[in-house]
Amino acid sequence: MKYILSVLSLLFITACGTKQNSSGSKEDVAEKITITAQDVKTSMEYLASDELKGRATGSEGIEKAAVFIENFFKKNGIKPYFETYRDSFKLGEIDGYNIVGMIEGTDDKLKNEFIILGGHYDHIGKGKTVEGDSIANGANDDASGTIAAMEFGRYFSKSKSNKRSILITLYDAEEMGLKGSAHLATKLKESGLNAYTMINFEMIGVPRAEDKSMAYMSGYDRSNFAPTLNKYAGEEIVGFFPKAKDFQLFYRSDNFPFFKELNIPAHAISTFDFTNFEYYHHVDDEADKMDYEHMANFINKMIPALEGMMNSNKREVVLEAVINEE
Repeated sequence: MKYILSVLSLLFITACGTKQNSSGSKEDVAEKITITAQDVKTSMEYLASDELKGRATGSEGIEKAAVFIENFFKKNGIKPYFETYRDSFKLGEIDGYNIVGMIEGTDDKLKNEFIILGGHYDHIGKGKTVEGDSIANGANDDASGTIAAMEFGRYFSKSKSNKRSILITLYDAEEMGLKGSAHLATKLKESGLNAYTMINFEMIGVPRAEDKSMAYMSGYDRSNFAPTLNKYAGEEIVGFFPKAKDFQLFYRSDNFPFFKELNIPAHAISTFDFTNFEYYHHVDDEADKMDYEHMANFINKMIPALEGMMNSNKREVVLEAVINEE
């Protein structure tokens, strides 16, 4: 009897995770999940650990980071977009590689249009030594944005709530001048990818002041992206940051090559506003400085905003004419 009950229990669990289609083969069932602070913390404590030695391009540490991301993709059913997850390139004698995964859209027509989500997973390696520590771990910059993109990939791979297809793109060599994202943007342009929009997540590990919007978007006036996302979120998640223009942020992050090459709405979203985190390119940019509840909250609030844009029958997000250059 115990054996029979065990078999029945196993069959029940299996049935909850799969279903049979008309041909009799099994396929995954949609599953809605909530991203938790612990989910985020687990990835952060590895990507920003001393073991990875600051994730400098061409280093052993960034290779470990790449393998970690690839394994995350495999575990969560995020498929390679290219033949493998790696989009490799050369910088002189240095090998670089972006990591690119795909979640296919569920609509027969809209799945041919792509939403690009990303962040850079490299960092500077070493910084000025403080109390014997020279490893610039890059937790906020930009393991935080990398993890956000990974978690969006995990969510949509399981929920299957995206009519348009999604590319999850993690860039190498951002710290060397946006080299990885520039390589990938050019490659996607040459392949004729039907790209709709791009969002780069940059430094989302710490919250802004309570009287400010949760996040802000670089190049705010270049498209109607922010109001569209906020409409679907049901609140102002993405606001306007006046200093973004002063600091030329639109041009300084991995969104810019996609705007330049693909001529699409492409922006960076951040919660770091130069007043709420003092460890930029500093050895104390470490995992224990991150606010995991904030990160999980940001990711979960962004999900319905992204779903709305991904599932609209028309391309709502459009480029706007910009009179004053940033």
